[in-house]
Amino acid sequence: MSEESGPPPSAERRERRRTVVMATLTVLAGASDAVSFLTMGHVFTALATGNVLFLSFAVAGEGQTPVARPAIALIAFVLGALAGALTTRGLVARHRHWFAAALAVEGAFLALAGATALWRHGTGSLAQDPDNLVIAIVGFAMGLRADTALRAAVPGMPTLLAQVSLVRLIHGLSGAVPATPERHMIRSRLVATVAGIFVGGVLGSLITPWGTGRALLTIAAAVLVIAALDVLLVRYRRVPELIG
Repeated sequence: MSEESGPPPSAERRERRRTVVMATLTVLAGASDAVSFLTMGHVFTALATGNVLFLSFAVAGEGQTPVARPAIALIAFVLGALAGALTTRGLVARHRHWFAAALAVEGAFLALAGATALWRHGTGSLAQDPDNLVIAIVGFAMGLRADTALRAAVPGMPTLLAQVSLVRLIHGLSGAVPATPERHMIRSRLVATVAGIFVGGVLGSLITPWGTGRALLTIAAAVLVIAALDVLLVRYRRVPELIG
């Protein structure tokens, strides 16, 4: 009887690590959107589709969100993605911890947004006094994340949206997708993406009573911890780079 073919154990461990890290980043993206929507004037910073719709409502004279907030969030997101595309390319080419570096920059911008919110508005929520500067900084950070996830290219784990992952999961469960040795891992990643957005939304909602600034600083700290762990694992445990 021939043994089942599959990736070696070391490759399997690496893929599991990739899944855990990307799922955690998905949770943090959901938390970022929860904080921005609930405490920054009903605007998304990671879910660009939502901002496009809010902008269309505002242009049509409907809804309660003015044109400025979704427009600023969208522009900042695009600029963040562009900055990521231009600056990360060199790191990827040199294989110098590009994934950790990109997350560190994202975390720094989220921390800057949190510090700005605390400096300009204190420890409360910005729901009654939305700050376009804070929205722009968080949107820029999420644009960076979008580029990072695109470069990481972990199947089924874009970290910022759940629609495509949900549809692919349904296709897999219905038998529309042919069975392959990697199907179980891909299904796990699709579930992790959909669940991660949900869990992130719940966690983000739970930390909103801390105030916008402190909530953003908490998310920033989590992103920076992931970046540091990625570098430490590679340097001191001699494991292959998580993403690359």
